[in-house]
Amino acid sequence: MSEGLATGNIMMLTDHIKFFDESPLRGENIPELGTRFPDMSFAYTSVLRHMARRAAEEMHIPLYSGVYMYFPGPQYETPAEIRAAKTLGADAVGMSTVPEVIAAVHAGMDVLGFSLISNMAAGLQSHSLSEQEVLDTAEMSKETFSKLILRCLELM
Repeated sequence: MSEGLATGNIMMLTDHIKFFDESPLRGENIPELGTRFPDMSFAYTSVLRHMARRAAEEMHIPLYSGVYMYFPGPQYETPAEIRAAKTLGADAVGMSTVPEVIAAVHAGMDVLGFSLISNMAAGLQSHSLSEQEVLDTAEMSKETFSKLILRCLELM
């Protein structure tokens, strides 16, 4: 979606946009797990992002950075939703990750997030979106993605 991103690229999350789904924190708060209203200003830990950048450079793995916009799915986004996401500053969209990040920040965890660009968004290509394309890209990218994650874990 963002200029320069292509299928198979890995994007490190610097921030996210979430508008339209229930919060994973709804319901009664359990104070032992975290505050009622966690600050999401620094959801993606800067120190971990720098470490991931270093790991990618060491391994000569191109690593993009950007804002991820969460859509709850399970359907793909429409071309109009993709245009809106771009207008709002999103670099990529997806159906996962953000609820888990919110819960982790609530619990006081440091967070490092990655997204595999598994297909081009609706309206950005001439063919229809398909789950098979996502699965094929994941299969093609699994070694590189796994090596990056393992190196990040070693550096932690």
